[in-house]
Amino acid sequence: MIHQRQSAFGPIERKGEEDEATDLVTKAVTDLTKTVNERLADIEKKADTTKLVERLDKLEAKGNRPNGGGTEEKVEPTVERKAFAAYLRHGSAAPADELKVLTVASDPQGGFLAPSEMSSEFIRNLVEFSPIRAVASVRQTTSPSVIYPTRTGITNAKWKGEIELREPSEPAFGQLEVPVKTLATYVELSNELLADSAGQAEAEVRLALAEDFAQKEALAFLVGNGVIAPEGLLTRTDIPTTVAASATAFITDELISLMYAVPAPYRNNGTWALNSTLLSSLRKIKDGNGAYIWQAALTEGQPETILGRPVIEMLDMPDTAANAIPIVYGDFSGYRIVDRLEMSILVDPYSRATNGITRIHATRRVGGAVIQPKKFRFLKMAAS
Repeated sequence: MIHQRQSAFGPIERKGEEDEATDLVTKAVTDLTKTVNERLADIEKKADTTKLVERLDKLEAKGNRPNGGGTEEKVEPTVERKAFAAYLRHGSAAPADELKVLTVASDPQGGFLAPSEMSSEFIRNLVEFSPIRAVASVRQTTSPSVIYPTRTGITNAKWKGEIELREPSEPAFGQLEVPVKTLATYVELSNELLADSAGQAEAEVRLALAEDFAQKEALAFLVGNGVIAPEGLLTRTDIPTTVAASATAFITDELISLMYAVPAPYRNNGTWALNSTLLSSLRKIKDGNGAYIWQAALTEGQPETILGRPVIEMLDMPDTAANAIPIVYGDFSGYRIVDRLEMSILVDPYSRATNGITRIHATRRVGGAVIQPKKFRFLKMAAS
């Protein structure tokens, strides 16, 4: 069906059913657009834009200032920075009011780390310790102690005639226990120091703990009492000794006697252990032909030797003195180290949080003991 539209000037156009459908769609879109705009207007009215406008006003005002949009204005140094600078310039002669700021916290206990301009490089002294762990026999355990079965005797065979009665015998057995001991401490750091040092203070504390523990356990492996500390190698009384003629010096013949007193299977795997002072003296000793008994390593990575056997420097070994044991020779696999766990670090920010302090706990569980005394031989100085 065709409809005719009229106007004041007569008929102007004809539209079919398709044109009417188009008009309906257009009207629907227009109504929907109007509704959306009204909803958006309502949301804008209800929204609180006061804070946003205030923030924009402040940013605009700052941008209109001199250098407002460029580099930041110069910041006046804090009192602490001025005091620290005065201390660097004048030392203890700095004005008392400036030094007072520096002594609010103890510098040796971390105050040196606080100024933000301090270098991230730490100056630290080398921590030395006896490297007995490098040559000893090391095992892991998950128990508080390790028990090793030992054979304390052999059978008792005898020569017999063809039909002579044989006699029974049996070997003797026992047990050797290596208990695990505990080494522990904790360090307290202020939370401000931890924050101001950007993690550097905690890292240095962890390093200091690791070095301290390594030094303490190495000392115990040599002179530990075996009660609350591991058993020390030098504290075993059943290790045989070669006695020097003097209380203050030794000669080449005594070292040769010491070395060959160790049974051959152990001697061939033996190592000399002594401190740096005695090493210096040994390097000057010559044999009967005038040749130094100390031999430098000819190949990189190989140890230097005394009488053909390697040398290990242990700073915790004693110097020569009456009845002292300054030199040990033997197969160090005869000393057993038992690791229960590696050094454990526990950071506790809660126990003293009300004081603004964080505790760093460190624990190490390790045991040590001589399991085969015959693998060693001591050089013992004369009584006087």
